[in-house]
Amino acid sequence: MNSRTEHAPIIQMKNIEKHFGSVIALAGVSVEVYPGECHCLLGDNGAGKSTFIKTMSGVHKPTHGEIHFEGQEMHFADPRDAISAGIATVHQHLAMIPLMSVSRNFFMGNEPTKKVAGMSFFDHEKANRVTMEEMRKMGINLRGPDQAVGTLSGGERQTVAIARAVHFGAKVLILDEPTSALGVRQTANVLATIDKVRKQGIAVVFITHNVRHAMAVGDRFTVLNRGKTLGTAQRGQITPEELQDLMAGGQELVALEGSLGGTV
Repeated sequence: MNSRTEHAPIIQMKNIEKHFGSVIALAGVSVEVYPGECHCLLGDNGAGKSTFIKTMSGVHKPTHGEIHFEGQEMHFADPRDAISAGIATVHQHLAMIPLMSVSRNFFMGNEPTKKVAGMSFFDHEKANRVTMEEMRKMGINLRGPDQAVGTLSGGERQTVAIARAVHFGAKVLILDEPTSALGVRQTANVLATIDKVRKQGIAVVFITHNVRHAMAVGDRFTVLNRGKTLGTAQRGQITPEELQDLMAGGQELVALEGSLGGTV
């Protein structure tokens, strides 16, 4: 990403706390995400990544803290509010129907229609054309729009979901462990897709526990550990080894955490 001073953050999470009864899942996490950047959110299992992104995407309401989107404080009642604002989430377990075609999956819930004799019908021609165009933009050449999603590789399915979110107006794209179950080649394809999306000016929040994958595409890196952030570092200001150590949360990391100073 170019200099951050050229942009205001598209989304700001300020001192977010989330309590589930006596359990404190998030204990004051602050993150800013800018247009056209890939912001990697790293942490081991139980670090608070899932709770944090569910709060960002309207699934959970924060117990304390503020969410600002495009400069306005937001109070998402549910995920539909977040989606309407332009915050889309692609989950690790994709909500797709394997036996249905790529085009039907692409437009599921947003079906284009056309009028015939005063009646509305699914516009197959438009759906097929748009699906092929959008997938080509992401570097995926389908045999045809009627190809069943179940015949695609895991990486290609992730790309369908990402392309769908972008087509329907995502300004912030949250990717929840998109590479965790993929092989090397499919992972490379998904990382290339993330790069394409970022270059369109869309903010990408990439949740992962894989430092290598984060370093391949990340512009900034925030590490969560036990519901707290250990700071945010820019590309070039932290090594993969330091990121890995931060995720491990060892006591010897106090000096490094201090050097990050929150957001560097």
